[in-house]
Amino acid sequence: MARFSCFALGAALLIAPAAHADARPSAKLVRCAAGDCLLIRGTRSSAAQTITINDRIVAASGGRGWKVRVPVAAVRGFASPFARTLDVAVVNAVGQVERRETVRLPVGLMGHTTELASLVVRAR
Repeated sequence: MARFSCFALGAALLIAPAAHADARPSAKLVRCAAGDCLLIRGTRSSAAQTITINDRIVAASGGRGWKVRVPVAAVRGFASPFARTLDVAVVNAVGQVERRETVRLPVGLMGHTTELASLVVRAR
């Protein structure tokens, strides 16, 4: 039984870094100098690799764990109206796509607001 426990622990330690390396990119809304920005984070195998969002090169900071801050106005410029996801790719030095993932946008980010001229509320 002890031998099986050691084997299971060793297998878990070997699998854990691989699972972390395959972590999907994430996006959330944050405040930045430009107002509201979309913070997208992900992983790559080398800091020399380029990050693209919807086939546009973006400046990523960090090493293998990268992050990009994109103003919401810019996201609206290169995403389709009412989009729910963005296409994020890790591109190597030769220009080949190493990995392509879709990132879910925060709910309602690309929706359009409707300004109300009036709102009627009735009590029952």
